[in-house]
Amino acid sequence: MPETIDICPITELPPGAMRVVEWEDLEIAVVNCAGTLFAIEDRCSHDDGPLAEGELRQAECTIECPRHGSLFDLRDGKPLTLPAYEPVETFPVRVEDGIVRIDVE
Repeated sequence: MPETIDICPITELPPGAMRVVEWEDLEIAVVNCAGTLFAIEDRCSHDDGPLAEGELRQAECTIECPRHGSLFDLRDGKPLTLPAYEPVETFPVRVEDGIVRIDVE
């Protein structure tokens, strides 16, 4: 059964903003990419780099690992460039009563 985590009011996550939350031993980046919300594991599958510290490319809906430059698609967690070749986990995001929430398992 999924657990719901309250992230923040939607007003605190405008387009281009990111917020990192911890759940158990996992860090999750919640990203507002040009008005669409995504949640992605905050860990590059190549060498565990913190994706939320990388460049957000809103036009392409990608995030770049700051260590070696792998691009990840925020929609499905798949790497689009090397050196990463394994996807990272993504999580469902929704807004209820003005609060951004994610579901984790």
